[in-house]
Amino acid sequence: MATKEARREVKGLIEGLESRVHRGPPIAGTEIHSVRDLLRRHEFSPCSDYFARLGQIETCLGGRTRIVAAPTKRNYGGQAAGHHMQVQSIFDHVILSTCYSGEFNCKRGKIKISHRFNQEGRIDFVELKYLRSLHSPLDGETRKLVLVKNYQTMRKDWHEAEAAVLRILPQELIFLFEDIFRCPKGDVLAWLLNIGHGIVDDLLNALSSGEVTAGPASEGSQTNGNSSQIPLSELSDDQVAIPILEKASGLESAIEEINEGEVVVRYLRKGV
Repeated sequence: MATKEARREVKGLIEGLESRVHRGPPIAGTEIHSVRDLLRRHEFSPCSDYFARLGQIETCLGGRTRIVAAPTKRNYGGQAAGHHMQVQSIFDHVILSTCYSGEFNCKRGKIKISHRFNQEGRIDFVELKYLRSLHSPLDGETRKLVLVKNYQTMRKDWHEAEAAVLRILPQELIFLFEDIFRCPKGDVLAWLLNIGHGIVDDLLNALSSGEVTAGPASEGSQTNGNSSQIPLSELSDDQVAIPILEKASGLESAIEEINEGEVVVRYLRKGV
């Protein structure tokens, strides 16, 4: 069942598309496919009003734009740079996920951190999924740690954007770095963004050197409607994912805090 956070995200995306039908900028067919895929991944009912509204958008577009058939979604998995990685190549974006586990106060836990990259290598969001939470009722739930506002409708090569962030970060982040909560929150948020770009760089280097191995799908790695996972070594031939990852590897970001729940994300080239 879709969470309140997922409903809020989808509502904003569909309202943005509805506004653009008449006002522009033009809507690409991949954007509609992407939102429909998001509905399915968050387990919205097929009878949901959101599916109907997407259909109405397609009808309104009619002859004004050609809805191009979406390429097949691809789900890769394997070991690279010391991590088990999952890469989902979906229409016009890539989601890169890695799992982290650890122990705190004699309790074991495991989380999945996912970075979604747009066509220009910018991060749309950083998401945490509780595979095994330190607080068991949270198992299976997701949290957007950083969510760029209006990422579906803004320019893909943006340099500055506002983003919503969690006011209180999950304690399971200590699995990534033991002293993470001794750091200022703004530094933690910037680090969470930039580890995504760093992992992309490590992955591309591993692919280039052939140091990638296939492995069993990790917990929580399978996508709805497609349980088969392609060996990560085959990612090199993906014409959607590789250009996106190459752009992402050359970027890094900085954070400026506005308040507890909002920040400004700025992008720059590495080394600038």
